Amino acid sequence: MVGRVLVAFAAFSLVASVAAAQGQIKNEPIKPVNAGDPKAMFGTYCAPCHGTDAKGTGPAAKALVKAPADLTKIAARNNGTFPDVKVKRYIQGLDEVSAHGSRDMPMWGSLFRELNPDTALIRVQGLNDYIKSLQVK
Repeated sequence: MVGRVLVAFAAFSLVASVAAAQGQIKNEPIKPVNAGDPKAMFGTYCAPCHGTDAKGTGPAAKALVKAPADLTKIAARNNGTFPDVKVKRYIQGLDEVSAHGSRDMPMWGSLFRELNPDTALIRVQGLNDYIKSLQVK
């Protein structure tokens, strides 16, 4: 019961949308984006905080307590290897980095399941693959 309440709450309140002119984050319902278009999903779900360049420079970044991660350097921070499983688990909300304090990033796994349970894992895999393609050496 508590899980359902949290998922329902998340679906309606955790999606970050930017009021760019004010540098504030406002909560809105998750917007459906084609699960087969990882770049569009990134632009809608990730870019408000991480930026279209994935370097943590999105318009909502200034409004967050902790700066969003530079997603282009995940492999570099992991000895040159992109940690697929770790990234997918983080996107899904299954893992947290406790040393970083509270997690501002929405737990997309539950939000994606709210959109369509059949495409939730496709969305996570697509975002993972897209972020992997952005890695710089």
